[in-house]
Amino acid sequence: MKLTAKTIDEVIDLALAEDLGAGDITTDALISDDWSGRASFVAKAEGVLAGIEIAGRVFRRVDPTTRVEIFLQEGAGLTPGVIIGVVAGRLSGILKAERTALNFLQHLSGIASETARYVAAVNGLPVKILDTRKTLPGLRALEKHAVLMGGGQNHRMHLGDGVLIKDNHLEALYEQGFSLNAIIAKARQGTPAQLKIEVEARTLDEARQAAEAGADIILLDNMSPEVMQQAVRLIDKRALVEASGGITLANARAVAESGVDFISVGALTHSAKALDISLEIEKA
Repeated sequence: MKLTAKTIDEVIDLALAEDLGAGDITTDALISDDWSGRASFVAKAEGVLAGIEIAGRVFRRVDPTTRVEIFLQEGAGLTPGVIIGVVAGRLSGILKAERTALNFLQHLSGIASETARYVAAVNGLPVKILDTRKTLPGLRALEKHAVLMGGGQNHRMHLGDGVLIKDNHLEALYEQGFSLNAIIAKARQGTPAQLKIEVEARTLDEARQAAEAGADIILLDNMSPEVMQQAVRLIDKRALVEASGGITLANARAVAESGVDFISVGALTHSAKALDISLEIEKA
């Protein structure tokens, strides 16, 4: 997954339209358009940086004459007091762009930082931390970029990226008389050969059936680490195994030790706390 300038600018333009509305009445009333200034992005907490390029782009979108200098690259570690970069130019443009730029920077750095904590929790074990599609509408590409900056990996970007047969698919097809074996066969028949077939399993029996039916990946949904370990033994390397549901920093390592290949965590994007970063106008 690669962010493009077009994708970034589309999201920025929506955010600026939302924030500026009919204009910044405060700045227009108080700040002369010929005043210039300089401001620094300053980290106020420990974490991982993500979104600084996007934040810089916000300022140039508001005022193309604004100069942006970035000192730290995406994925860099942050400590309180470190200066991430500076913007310089017309003071009115800096003030108008400030909130939108910080919203992106704080939110994405929060996601990268939370992802890094999960990655650290399973350090040394052969498991990958994945995101999910539990993203804010319109921000998926940016949020998944932030996960990468935190050391995680991306699951499906959209529904066309792979087959994931979840509980509601299963219930609908069971009602039509399909067995799990027939469901997987039907999915494979209607899917391009290069795409993987993943099946959600809620019980040990479903995990066993999915492995026997030839699923490529089996998602163990809301199981305890102890039950996951039993499922991994039942699957016996016939499929890759993903753990999902109820994963926290407190139990992530126990889940990883069960032998799964992937741990998907919706909280990386839907519950990450924004990282405290400020924009401080430099005094003359």
